[in-house]
Amino acid sequence: MSASKMFTGFTTLCAVMVSPALAIDKVDIKRVDAAMVTLTWEDRDKVDIYLVDQPDAALDDAMLVANHKGSGAKTFPVPADARKYFRIKDHGDQSITTIAERLFPLEQGSNFRDVGGYLGAGGKALRWGKIYRSGALPVLSDRDNKLLGGLGIQSIIDLRSLDEREVAPTLLDDKTGALFIANDYALKPLMENFARAGSNNMYAGMEKTFAPQYRSIFKRLLADDGAVMYHCSAGQDRTGVATALILTALGVDRETILQDYHLSTPSRRPEWEMPKVDPADYPGNLIVQYYAAAAKKPGGAKAEPLYGADGQSHLVKFFAHVETQYGSVEAYLDQELGVDATAIAKLRSIYLE
Repeated sequence: MSASKMFTGFTTLCAVMVSPALAIDKVDIKRVDAAMVTLTWEDRDKVDIYLVDQPDAALDDAMLVANHKGSGAKTFPVPADARKYFRIKDHGDQSITTIAERLFPLEQGSNFRDVGGYLGAGGKALRWGKIYRSGALPVLSDRDNKLLGGLGIQSIIDLRSLDEREVAPTLLDDKTGALFIANDYALKPLMENFARAGSNNMYAGMEKTFAPQYRSIFKRLLADDGAVMYHCSAGQDRTGVATALILTALGVDRETILQDYHLSTPSRRPEWEMPKVDPADYPGNLIVQYYAAAAKKPGGAKAEPLYGADGQSHLVKFFAHVETQYGSVEAYLDQELGVDATAIAKLRSIYLE
């Protein structure tokens, strides 16, 4: 498949909700192909658009790529193997809005996303380029490694089990020198719980089971030592809960958290989450069996929407469960993960603009 066909219609799913104090009402990016992106915005004033390598780049030294009066849309050359950010200066109130592709255009990766841009506490936006979430990354291409290797990722927390890591090891830490953190556990109990839960709360119990992993993520975020990336196999369940907890701590509203969670369905590429292996070489490995069975379905493996048979979001049920058990998500963060009010204040000072 050609690069242009691969990326035609590929949306970055990165609409940024801008603070009501800002004159730029909405801004979005859509990748056209491996070389181009289209930036759209809504505004009443004149805007200057800059293309930069870092999200906090000073505009004095930045490349001015366009200026425009009012709302508009323009296409710019942004190669898929280079991380770029747009900084848009509004001439009405002199505010600056930063935006980048949320979903990374990886050749052989799945669900790798930047958590930046959402509005948190006090109407402040989450900083881009600081927190990344993803599915498994066992078969990245050279171009993918080049792109991800330039992100300044210093910590990688692998939420997967021993079974998953055995067959699809994370290699990005070896290539970048990032600190790698993982907790050993067997996959079978988790998958049995998912299957047993059915339409009920399939995430119930994860708040306890994955407390060590989630605690590690918050410790690395609080350390403020470069960008942090965490992932599981699909980047949607264990990773989805982790992201929901982080966004809650940063003051992001519940609706936005749910929207981010459900972006995993269109963002996944299951064919790149597991290397091509012979299941006979991994007898008893449930993750190998799972992906092998999914690949045999008509049309191959597909991402399933994250809703129960009753039509309710898995994450909505998880929030309800935690709030019943602890009173609030914030109380859970404090009691189980050690993320108290002081830690939350520190997180907000680090990750909110």
